[in-house]
Amino acid sequence: MRVLVTGAAGFIGSATTHRLLEQGEVVIGLDNLNAYYDPALKEARLAEIRSRDDSDRFEFIKVDIADREAMESLFETARIDRVVHLAAQAGVRYSIDHPHDYASSNITGFLNVLEGCRHQNIEHLLYASTSSVYGSDTGMPFSEHRGGNHPVSFYAATKRANELMAHSYANLYGLPCTGLRFFTVYGPWGRPDMALFLFTKAILAGKPINVFNHGNHQRDFTYVDDIVSGLIHALARPATANNTYDPANPDPATSNVPWRIYNIGNGQPVDLMHFINVLESKLGRKADINNLPMQPGDVMATWSNMDDLSRDFDYTASTSVEEGVEKFVDWYVAHYGKEPSTPTP
Repeated sequence: MRVLVTGAAGFIGSATTHRLLEQGEVVIGLDNLNAYYDPALKEARLAEIRSRDDSDRFEFIKVDIADREAMESLFETARIDRVVHLAAQAGVRYSIDHPHDYASSNITGFLNVLEGCRHQNIEHLLYASTSSVYGSDTGMPFSEHRGGNHPVSFYAATKRANELMAHSYANLYGLPCTGLRFFTVYGPWGRPDMALFLFTKAILAGKPINVFNHGNHQRDFTYVDDIVSGLIHALARPATANNTYDPANPDPATSNVPWRIYNIGNGQPVDLMHFINVLESKLGRKADINNLPMQPGDVMATWSNMDDLSRDFDYTASTSVEEGVEKFVDWYVAHYGKEPSTPTP
């Protein structure tokens, strides 16, 4: 297949690109390399891809998905079979003060992807949504079959809008669309604005870490390789209509058109303080914790119901927090050259 991966220089996008190349696909990688976080990290991810023996099947194109003309030209010339759409303006807290960036990338940009897919008869659009859409919902574990209509950040609102936009294109044009609601992805090559990266950097520098809501959070931390495995399996099977769908009692996760929503997570919540303790153990250093109140747009807990993805794609998240954090620390030390101390008992 010829697969377009948007956000190919990003955390999940680069990991997905590696996996697609491993299984013999041709990958057209798209990214605008913006400065939301250090572009040098994005360039380093691309360098890792280009260093592969099979990198002749990888083509990188620097394009902003919000650029309508550039996106139209890309879809017209690239001969794409399927699309993995991971490009977006990410970050809950950043969206509070920069909503227009999210409207441009996550709404206009997603529209450009949808238009390209429908005009070029793309076989399957697989796109990133987020657990943040559950917002103020408190029924745990979060299920795709209920909730998702009460986002508490503009970032989450734009991703929920993506799900609805995709449904309209599945209905109007028969475009198979699958949305994956990611739950707190972490691992090597992760984003510098995420907790694990921020905590590791601060602890190794001897600086305090900011812990919001005094650490009284739970997160469904999911290792990146597990996420990519589920994503690849979902990409291989385009969404189909649910033949038992009842419009009088609509199911929020399925439809009578080729559209589907799945959670993709670890399937169990982890206390934030346990996550920090694991990191301290792997680094061999104690964190100096600066306890802060709850942040606007944040939620107390996330926990994914994984029944559907497990049933339909035999998905299992097999990486423990202990294993995943150790792999991140090993990568961080190798990439940035800061040695941890001897691990604490």
